[in-house]
Amino acid sequence: MALPALGNTCLFYLTPLLVAALVGHLAEGGESDLAALLPYVLGFAGMLLAGEALWRVGLHFLNRLNGRGIEYLGIAGMDELLAKDTAFFHDNFAGSLTKRILSYSGGFENFADTLTFSVVANVIPLSFASVILWRYHPLLVVVLVGLIVVTGFLVTPFIRRRQVLVDRREAAKVRVSGHVADVLTNMETVRAFAAEEREAAEFRGRVVEQHRLSLRSWDYANLRVDTIVAPMSILTSALGLLVAVALRGGLGVEAIVVTFSYYTNATRIMFEFNQIYRRMESTLTESAQFTELLLMPPTVVDPPDPQPLRPVDASVRFERVLFAHGDGPPLFEGLDLEIPSGAKIGLVGRSGGGKTTLSRLLLRLMDVDGGRILIGGQDIARLRQSDLRNLIAYVPQEPAMFHRSVRDNIAFARPGATETEILRAARAAHVTEFVESLPEGFDTLVGERGVKLSGGQRQRVALARAILRDTPILLLDEATSALDSESELLVQEALWHLMRDRTALVVAHRLSTVVRMDRLVVLDRGRVLEEGSHRELLQSEGPYARLWHHQSGGFLTEEAAPDTSPTAHNTQSVTG
Repeated sequence: MALPALGNTCLFYLTPLLVAALVGHLAEGGESDLAALLPYVLGFAGMLLAGEALWRVGLHFLNRLNGRGIEYLGIAGMDELLAKDTAFFHDNFAGSLTKRILSYSGGFENFADTLTFSVVANVIPLSFASVILWRYHPLLVVVLVGLIVVTGFLVTPFIRRRQVLVDRREAAKVRVSGHVADVLTNMETVRAFAAEEREAAEFRGRVVEQHRLSLRSWDYANLRVDTIVAPMSILTSALGLLVAVALRGGLGVEAIVVTFSYYTNATRIMFEFNQIYRRMESTLTESAQFTELLLMPPTVVDPPDPQPLRPVDASVRFERVLFAHGDGPPLFEGLDLEIPSGAKIGLVGRSGGGKTTLSRLLLRLMDVDGGRILIGGQDIARLRQSDLRNLIAYVPQEPAMFHRSVRDNIAFARPGATETEILRAARAAHVTEFVESLPEGFDTLVGERGVKLSGGQRQRVALARAILRDTPILLLDEATSALDSESELLVQEALWHLMRDRTALVVAHRLSTVVRMDRLVVLDRGRVLEEGSHRELLQSEGPYARLWHHQSGGFLTEEAAPDTSPTAHNTQSVTG
């Protein structure tokens, strides 16, 4: 960082000394022929070349510093994001997070450039100038420093006020980028509802608001800050010349030339520091906003002293589980549910009954508010999250795909899998049936979030992942809901083969998908209404039987509401 400062010293502070020496030489009647002037000309040229060389060498090293800094901050920022819990990503736009992490790492380059080429490159030469001026007369330094301090004192209150405006401007930028990402991600929905004009109007409103806030911050700087810096800069040059002339009795013509040159450079630095602040405030504001997000503690964390993973079997037990979504009413109040190792359990009930929430709690995507969940006798809250999730193969209700090839999306479950293992999983999930028709087969890119695949095709890929993962516990959340009847029959056979000797927890709205389960558990509003096999529950003519008889096309209808009266609650604690 010091090399550009030395370059500035050569260019702006040593050359005036050489010019002053030449003026003094001529003023004293010295020779003016080529031989007499040549040393000054060569010295001046040498200073310019040295200054330029120092700048170039400094830039060479700074480029490497910038590259390392951007690399480190980008990796560190991504690591912090990956450590956040699921709720964090529900509360923040993916688009705004993308913009912020790029600005966060790229901001290092702006910060390092400004610090090196503007701050250090001016502070060190200014210090050198102060030493030279002090040798001429201490008053010259006192006046210069006094003017700089007074300028800073006058500007500071306005800078603080402008920081508030800059914060609002940067927040508006984040809202704009988040809106763009939200619309582009949901473009099919926008088109389906003919909402292009509505979304365009919403975007225009956000951009206009950003523009308005930007203008307020810029105008504040131009009309408040610059109106102080400009006159103070002019006053600095004038006072420098006046002081030098007033001290002329003790100063030579060389000192007057150098003093005027250094004071003029000081005015340039005043203007430059005002511009420096504008660049730095934008960079630091963006970085500070992202840093605040990074510093938000996740709600789901690994224990400080995690237990080693030593499950005795693949049993799952929910003990007196309490849970509520945020500040909402409790969903689970003392829920007890036991799933023996190797058992196949179906969770059924209306939407909002707590089935998917139960699966997310098992994965520790959220933490219980009370009670505990055990796998093989171990409390999952005492395990590393990675160890826990390596026990479970999960197929969500809406499978998410990466914008990668079909092969890569399947192999995501187990990166070290061989090509043979990947193809075996693909065949078991009937992925090969549609892959053959794709332009590049397994190498075909599926598009962002898998948009190039149908819902049923995405579910087959997700099932292939679960098959490839080969874990002792399967967690399926409506894993076949997007399949047609023929495909569902084929995939269900593959699933039954996969479930063999494994513990399976299957969430279903379409009851036909769980009739073969060892046990069905009927959930409604976080409470277990009854449990048993499909045949047993039909014979009992309880809530499950009513759900079964009220199905439409295999799915539960709103009219199929279970009777939640006390007489209908066969049990709240389920064991088997």
